[in-house]
Amino acid sequence: MDNLLGSTRRELLRSWQLAGTAALTAKFASGQGRCRDGYGTPGCPLAQDVATAPIPRVFPSTGWKTIALDRITFEMPDHRKEAAFYIALMGWTLRSDNGHEAVLDIGDWGSAVFRSVPEEQTARVVSFCFVVEPWTASRIRSELQKRGLTAVADNDGTGFESFHVKDPDGWDLQVSNRRRTTKARELAPNEKLSTQAPFESTGWRTVWLDHFSYNAANYKKSASFYTSLLGWQETYDEGSQHELMIGDVGDIIVRGANPKEPNFGKGTMSRRPLIDHISFGISPWDTDLVKAELEKRGLRAQVDTSTKDDIHVAEFKSYHTTTPNGFDLQISYVNHKNRLALANAVKPRHL
Repeated sequence: MDNLLGSTRRELLRSWQLAGTAALTAKFASGQGRCRDGYGTPGCPLAQDVATAPIPRVFPSTGWKTIALDRITFEMPDHRKEAAFYIALMGWTLRSDNGHEAVLDIGDWGSAVFRSVPEEQTARVVSFCFVVEPWTASRIRSELQKRGLTAVADNDGTGFESFHVKDPDGWDLQVSNRRRTTKARELAPNEKLSTQAPFESTGWRTVWLDHFSYNAANYKKSASFYTSLLGWQETYDEGSQHELMIGDVGDIIVRGANPKEPNFGKGTMSRRPLIDHISFGISPWDTDLVKAELEKRGLRAQVDTSTKDDIHVAEFKSYHTTTPNGFDLQISYVNHKNRLALANAVKPRHL
């Protein structure tokens, strides 16, 4: 009887795992652009020329350049577990931990803030901050105000200057000078996290911001906002998403509804801003070894090539896993040299 119950439990667990894998596969496939496989379809009802038509700039270009990622800010139930995970898996280093939030260096090119918020159920990204140039605080504020943006100053008294504004969806965007970024690199991080490492270090280095997956209500308006304000460069607009290059910092995929769609602004066509996952490029990359190292540590290694190609021959190679606080972390082989691997893999043939 016990054997039968054990077998039943195993079969049930297996069915849940298969169902979860199928759901994740469907999520990743559907997330790569509803117009990728054709226009005038249920998922992409518009004709190509309508779906991909550019929209007028939301405002005149500032002429600014984004030169660095200052930080990504996460909120979660337990920031120390999350920090220990990224340190062991992704090679990030602890800069500080005040008991409420930890600041980690992402290689030598960015930072992440992990903040404990007990009422949160899972980890979520709440804002990002980018360094822009040329920087003169008074001029930056003036240019923001000219574009109808409320600029909220956030300075630390040591030379770091920044402003918070809201993007078209109400997302917290912070722009800053380079002071905090350069100051942080003047001293090597030597803090020790009080939480034990969850597993043996992989020895991986995080070398690139492959992409933010940013979901907006009107992706065209959001893409226009960021290109006009921060100087991000366009790659292609396939009708439901637009991949932008954040200078030499990384990339972002702006996803969402097309304002030309019949049901725009209704039901699923209306959404709050959300970064549902972030993909980081790591080094060294060995397709089979990365998967083995994830699974050896008891982590999910969900293949995502963004196409139907086998990962060994696909133009884009990555795995999704889940952090201790439930964030969808993507790990890819993308770096600065092959930064458009994903864009090239999913770009519709029509374009």
